[in-house]
Amino acid sequence: MQQRPHPRPINPWLYLGLPLAVAVALLLLELSSLDMDIANLFYDPVAGEFIGHHSYLLETIMHDRVKQLVILIGLLSLGAFALSFFWQKLFSWRRELGCLVLALGLSTAFITPLKKVTQVQCPWSLTQFGGKETYSELLQHRPATDKPGLCWPGGHAATGFCLFGLFFMLRDRKPKLARVAFVVALVAGSALGLGRMLQGAHFLSHNLWTAVFCWLIGLGSYYLVLYRNGMAEAPASERRVA
Repeated sequence: MQQRPHPRPINPWLYLGLPLAVAVALLLLELSSLDMDIANLFYDPVAGEFIGHHSYLLETIMHDRVKQLVILIGLLSLGAFALSFFWQKLFSWRRELGCLVLALGLSTAFITPLKKVTQVQCPWSLTQFGGKETYSELLQHRPATDKPGLCWPGGHAATGFCLFGLFFMLRDRKPKLARVAFVVALVAGSALGLGRMLQGAHFLSHNLWTAVFCWLIGLGSYYLVLYRNGMAEAPASERRVA
């Protein structure tokens, strides 16, 4: 049975400090009109709708099919984790698979409850873009409405950003492949988030918040399942920041 490698020490300024800095920047972004300015670039006032509203590529391929693909990845990960209790070839990967399942599950499960709590309106629902709802900043009181918003954080962006879990799963075993997984997650989350912005479903900040949350969930899952115990077992010579 393959021996599990000791985890490489984490640089907290990079892994934790950078996403927290992005979160602070996003709070400050609320003081600007950047979200609205970018959304205006994707809105056609003549047609009275966002330019991606009727796009087959954005709705059917990038929204529906990609989501189904990631669900399949999640189910395969869960199946592999279950098999790791019975199939000897997967014994040594049990913790990594458990970390992946936890990260994928939490990165997608937190979206809907948070949407219901925050009740942030989608761009397409706002009066500025032909809707009937009143815009409010993230930390502001929501105007009274019969249709509370369900648009923060960006749900579809999480379909891509949840794959940060693959990066953390592979970080110690396959560093080069882990870097590939990081790029895939970053590109997928960004592309899916942009697609929904073109449709008027989200502001830029909604998707950036999702990226921060998914990264922190992946990091937390990695720390709890792999890093903490692994570092305790590592010899002192290996406990240097990487």
